[in-house]
Amino acid sequence: MAYWLLKDVNRGIREHDLVRDGDRIAVAVSGGKDSLALLTLLDLRRRSVAEHYSLIALHVQGDSRGPNTPAHPPLQRWLAQRGYAYRILSPQLGDSETLPLNCQRCAWSRRRTLFEAATREGCGVVAFGHHADDLAQTTLLNLLFHGRAETMAPRREYFGGRLRLIRPLCYVPEKAVRRFARALDLPPPPATCPQAEHSQRELARSLLSQAETGHPQVRTNLLRAGLRGTAA
Repeated sequence: MAYWLLKDVNRGIREHDLVRDGDRIAVAVSGGKDSLALLTLLDLRRRSVAEHYSLIALHVQGDSRGPNTPAHPPLQRWLAQRGYAYRILSPQLGDSETLPLNCQRCAWSRRRTLFEAATREGCGVVAFGHHADDLAQTTLLNLLFHGRAETMAPRREYFGGRLRLIRPLCYVPEKAVRRFARALDLPPPPATCPQAEHSQRELARSLLSQAETGHPQVRTNLLRAGLRGTAA
């Protein structure tokens, strides 16, 4: 099963110049299926490609309720048992922040925490587990709320190119990630953020599910349009 997923991963890496020889990659691990599948696939990939790179998993604990939510020992055990280097991080909030955070502030805080930790760990690359369905949903959200056919970029550079954000699962459908994750004996994910069911992304997910009934190319079309718009 990993063989077929790696074909899509390698396509994304090749087309968007995601992974380079000598990279040290920080994989943003939420504890869910997508990020743990990504970590596993990037690890397996090292056995069959020319470029050499190292990996470390970074997990930011907490959600919109703040950084003091309980730690998630099953995730730490899973990472340790498989020999992955990892760090557990707590997001740093400003004195003026009020809880619960909205989705935008929470995402900003978590990303800042990841970027700072990646820099401390000597990583020039941060990998996110967004898959093809996430990119299609983002295209739909941008069309609905901003009038733009754009999605999340498979690669984006920050700080004058010193840090590279990559999304190696950009061509991998969520259903394929789900099947692969079932074979990995993953730990149970952390508790779902209470804000999740009210997010715009849940709206996009629901609309897409309705639209693709009888029209299975809807997600592919949105992904293609979003990538074209992002590259323009």
